[in-house]
Amino acid sequence: MEWTGARYADRPTVEVRAWVGAPPGRVWELVSDVTLMPAMSDELQSVEWLGGATRPALGARFVGRNKHDSFGEWETTSQVIEYDRERVFAWAVGDTENPSAVWRFRLESKDGGTELSQWMQMGPGRSGLSFAIDAMPDKEQKIVFVRLREFERNMTGVLEHIRKLAEA
Repeated sequence: MEWTGARYADRPTVEVRAWVGAPPGRVWELVSDVTLMPAMSDELQSVEWLGGATRPALGARFVGRNKHDSFGEWETTSQVIEYDRERVFAWAVGDTENPSAVWRFRLESKDGGTELSQWMQMGPGRSGLSFAIDAMPDKEQKIVFVRLREFERNMTGVLEHIRKLAEA
């Protein structure tokens, strides 16, 4: 990732892509099962569906528990905001009108397999990163950049994990 100089209010994004040697249906089974994600992430510790939901659907909610060396432990509630089977799965963290983040998987049938991308947007709502920015406003651009790089690295690992599971 190259330096962008983005500030949190810019709603910076990061996206990672991978080709998976499996059909979209198989890849979809993995990306749409949020309970699998903790096994693929150093930060996400657990996920639990809320309100009687047991699988993704538009409007379904889940809680994620996270841990990070610099930020400590926290939990967030997310809501599924896009759900187009075998194509798009996205959720907003916190308030859907003013989320602290938006996460999205996109799938496209390509070359006998699946082109898979994971995308995320910071903000516009406040997040744990906001506290670090509040404490060091002169370092906001660096704080945002470092966190985006962390997301990029972690997302690359998630897609690799999904690829291996889907192709097995």
